[in-house]
Amino acid sequence: MNTAKKVFLNGFVLKKKKTTTIKNTTKPITIMTKMNLSKVEKIALEFQSFNLNEDIISSINDSFNFLNKFSSDKIIYGINTGFGPMAQFKIDDDKLNQLQYNLIRSHSTGTGDTLSEEYVRAILIARINNFIQANSGISISVVEKLVEFLNNRISPEIFIHGGVGASGDLVQLAHLALNLIGEGFVFYNGKRESAKDILLSLNIKPLKIKLRDGLGLINGTSCMTGIGAINLIYSYRLLKWSIATSSIINEVVEAFDDSFSEGLNKVKLHTGQKTIALEMREFLSDSKLIKKREELFKDNDEIQRSEFKKKIQEYYSIRCVPQILGPVLETLDNAKKVIENELNSTNDNPIVSLEKENVFHGGNFHGDYVSLEMDKVKIVITRLTMLAERQLNFLLNAKLNDKFPAFLNMKKLGFNFGIQGMQFTATSTTAESQTLSNPMYVHSIPNNNDNQDIVSMGTNSAIITKNIIDNGFQVMSIHMMAVCQSIDLLKENEKSKLSSKTIKLYNKIRKEVTAITNDVPQSENIKKVNKILKSNSIEL
Repeated sequence: MNTAKKVFLNGFVLKKKKTTTIKNTTKPITIMTKMNLSKVEKIALEFQSFNLNEDIISSINDSFNFLNKFSSDKIIYGINTGFGPMAQFKIDDDKLNQLQYNLIRSHSTGTGDTLSEEYVRAILIARINNFIQANSGISISVVEKLVEFLNNRISPEIFIHGGVGASGDLVQLAHLALNLIGEGFVFYNGKRESAKDILLSLNIKPLKIKLRDGLGLINGTSCMTGIGAINLIYSYRLLKWSIATSSIINEVVEAFDDSFSEGLNKVKLHTGQKTIALEMREFLSDSKLIKKREELFKDNDEIQRSEFKKKIQEYYSIRCVPQILGPVLETLDNAKKVIENELNSTNDNPIVSLEKENVFHGGNFHGDYVSLEMDKVKIVITRLTMLAERQLNFLLNAKLNDKFPAFLNMKKLGFNFGIQGMQFTATSTTAESQTLSNPMYVHSIPNNNDNQDIVSMGTNSAIITKNIIDNGFQVMSIHMMAVCQSIDLLKENEKSKLSSKTIKLYNKIRKEVTAITNDVPQSENIKKVNKILKSNSIEL
């Protein structure tokens, strides 16, 4: 029933490295052993599906069979013991299987809103990719069931509240496991349905738990990692639009080119700053409105003035874009490395090593890496949002830009209001993000009878970051509408001098949203622009 393209993913196979090619696509793509953001985007957002190859299946079976034999005469946490602070209690052999079901059901305690499909798909991807490293000792049926859910677009009901990110995302992943065994609720075709009924209608059998499958499913950082991956995908898109709008503002006010020039930026030894400046130069490469600093030097009339008529330097929100967005880019790039490492790691407990023929107990489920990076991402996306809000204010304030009517009003001043009302929304949303950007990483609260005496709060950090990114798109949507309105207010001879990329962006927005002339509600138009920006439907 699933018509999506298939992506064949390879995992680590005991020191063997292989590649395989996606089939049934117009352009064959070779997938290496590593999962990355690009592949998450194709599977989670573009709904490509994937299959397991035989090497992966064999490796997972080997790991499971080894653990099954190895644990038969030993005490192994999560197999014949209780969990957490209850690990001191040995479980009778005839109750071992029920123990795993008890764990899943008892920890399905999430509350609040539920995650949307794109985030849930990323969580499924993260959990699958963790398991195909073949270091968890789970049964192959677990991975196969996760793949079935993903390929049939069954979205487990995963709540935003519950995880403290120490034994991983216990509560969120318990809900995922609950759905795999045919209990609880899922979302299918946009509707909340009984998991049992959906599986029955699709002829999918519920998962039968074996050995330590229950613990394996709920121990790990897959929820925070999946959310983090989608957060980064959207953050990069938001950054792209910030570069675009910043470039256009420099253009419409006829700013000098040296703020993003190679000469200025090459003496500051930060890769991000240089990259942003380069992208601005490329965006404005064929603009006839951007001024060369040399023009000012040659203007004898201006040189003779005691008070210059022309603006010598722009405000910081216009002039310091590479210095402001450079750290944003570098922070996202570092977070990308961390999230991709987490995607390709084994992050549950205990760890099964066929190479060492042993089982290792520890804390690979601890989410500090993800928590810290999400905190940093939320800070820089808030900073990006602040830049957009200040640039918006610059365009709306006639005393600042000294070019456009107040609030970019295209009708009668005083009687009509232009973009005045939209600014309130942008300002209040930015303020909310400023408050939300406080870190979760340092807010550990001991729990679990003090067994979990220091926790990461990684899932909370990832979810708050998601909210800040959503806010960023809302502010950027309003800002984009203002930027386009400023183009509408240019003289015809000025419009003819705009860069080709500016015109392309402007035309894309104007196909969906017209200029604001008469006073009419704008909420739906803001949504339309938001959809354009989030969909990444225009390459600039």
